[in-house]
Amino acid sequence: MLSKLDFSEKDEVVVGFNGSDDAAVIRLDNGKLVVQTVDFFTPIVDDPYQFGQIAAANSLSDIYAMGATPRFALNVVGFPIKKLSNEVLSEILKGGADKANEAKIPIVGGHSIDDQEPKYGLVVTGEVDESKLIRNSTAHENDAIVLTKPLGTGIISTAIKQDKASNSIIDQAIKSMTYLNAFSSSIMKEFDTHAATDISGFGLLGHLYEMCNGSNLSAEINFDKIPFLNGVRTLANDGFIPSGTKRNFEYVSKFVSFSSDLTNIQKMMAADAQTSGGLLLALPQKEADNYIKRYNQETGQVAQQIGIFKSKSDSFINLK
Repeated sequence: MLSKLDFSEKDEVVVGFNGSDDAAVIRLDNGKLVVQTVDFFTPIVDDPYQFGQIAAANSLSDIYAMGATPRFALNVVGFPIKKLSNEVLSEILKGGADKANEAKIPIVGGHSIDDQEPKYGLVVTGEVDESKLIRNSTAHENDAIVLTKPLGTGIISTAIKQDKASNSIIDQAIKSMTYLNAFSSSIMKEFDTHAATDISGFGLLGHLYEMCNGSNLSAEINFDKIPFLNGVRTLANDGFIPSGTKRNFEYVSKFVSFSSDLTNIQKMMAADAQTSGGLLLALPQKEADNYIKRYNQETGQVAQQIGIFKSKSDSFINLK
């Protein structure tokens, strides 16, 4: 569809439609880079305040993934004003504002429309020195592949919609989705990080494929090393696979060589569409070891190496 449109890019466009990066990047006259992204979606949890938090954290992740510092944001709102009360909207906006405050940025305006169902997100603008910009297409051969959050929010969200997720499973998913990628981004600049992206709608396999394709490399991934939220395997086996995850798998499977001992459920889990997922990093092995140690010690979260980049083979991803 986009191929039919004229997106002639100007000299100041550093990152636009010429790749699969997480945000657009423009060079200003002073040499500074402006990084901008927009993201919004419908509720995936019942609580409007938590929905606002999750949507804001998700929007900020694209800025963090490129090594940039967020500076300000705008609200993007769709809301059924005749169906839901203003209190619901206030709670959504409060959740977004509180998460923006945590990120140390102001929300300076926005736009709203009357819609059939609630939608919320942010336009986020950040900045970065050109020498510190991190893209998703610059991984090196033999780089370790590090994931900073467990997977499974798509599967859990589907179970939530059908009232089949326990409170403990819901609570851990919300905790993960509302956790900002700010610290994981800030310390990746202290290490020799070659490439990064955030895991969101395309799932681990989809976003990893973008990294491999852009870097002209293949990735070897050990399924047993991939962290998942508690309860995800059981819910997946019970059939709570979202349509987005199925579409991800249908698209990306032609680029993946799956080990014969992996089940269809395990393959779907690796393709699960995420909301406000972690960062996926490519960095030298020793740097990866130090990054993981630092991140885990200072956050109480669990970053984990899940694989390694290799020279390009017949498949972009080898999942064993």
